[in-house]
Amino acid sequence: MKCVVAKKPGGVEQLEVVELPKPTPAKGELLIQVHATALNRTDILMREGKTGYVANPIIGVEIAGTVVEVNGDSPFSIGDKVMGLVNGGAYAEYTVMPSDRAMMIPESFTFEEAAAIPEVFLTAYQTLIWIGQLQEHETVLIHAGASGVGTAAIQLAKKLCKAKVIVTAGSKEKLDFCQSLGADVLINYKEESFDTEVHRATDGKGVELILDFIGANYWAKNLASLKVEGRWVLIGILGGGTIEKVNLFDLMLKRVQLTGTLLTPRSDEYKARLTNEFITIVTPYFERGEIIPVVDKVYPLEKVGEAHTRMEENHNTGKIILQVQE
Repeated sequence: MKCVVAKKPGGVEQLEVVELPKPTPAKGELLIQVHATALNRTDILMREGKTGYVANPIIGVEIAGTVVEVNGDSPFSIGDKVMGLVNGGAYAEYTVMPSDRAMMIPESFTFEEAAAIPEVFLTAYQTLIWIGQLQEHETVLIHAGASGVGTAAIQLAKKLCKAKVIVTAGSKEKLDFCQSLGADVLINYKEESFDTEVHRATDGKGVELILDFIGANYWAKNLASLKVEGRWVLIGILGGGTIEKVNLFDLMLKRVQLTGTLLTPRSDEYKARLTNEFITIVTPYFERGEIIPVVDKVYPLEKVGEAHTRMEENHNTGKIILQVQE
């Protein structure tokens, strides 16, 4: 089967389409013929050799495709169209997936649209609901609002919690798109100081919750933007992972709840629980068209390097998709 690996840790030039044997599903797993997969920041870290938690040499963690083999008891049958998280191996014509992590693709969705769902929507649901404990009518600050997780989080916050959503992004086009998904307050971080705008939008009170993809560069402004006893979920370090001269008393003074999280290295059991709650709560919104997957651009598998470059240059609004086969 065709698949994508990194010849050695490094840049996009290390990505290579190679032939490897088709995997065999273990007990409790499905063999999936992959039609589409999607890019995540984790994939870039895998390519660069910076993750120690994905053993599969084939890059990628989410797929949409067709069940071609079932090993053991499963609610799924051969021919079912499914999407979900895999333990690496997504950039391939075939991959295996734990049966309890698979989700049926809504009938109206293409494989490319379905591939835009698993990682970002499960991450957004986990960070907003499980970790962030977002309540109805609270205010949430979502950085990188036009990213895959950002576009998912905007919709989930509005539909599930009727939250007031403040977003940051780096262009008018991206902010306009965030607004079309339901964002209430739009901040261009290149032109405005987001903490000042947050205070203006909240009458000086700050937000109850922050979804932070940026890390070090936003530390002081995030702290200033957060309400007393607010929650702050760190899910990325695009702006650096090292902060100098941090005054921990500032966190204590505001009684801040700061939580760091990653989804990919979580246990199979955790991902299964998250997936099944997500199916119950969110699938009806997909079926009614009230929440939508956001596809930025679709590339053929052979142009995986171009796709990675687009993500690294932050040109995407929503998910970048790789079409593996029609």
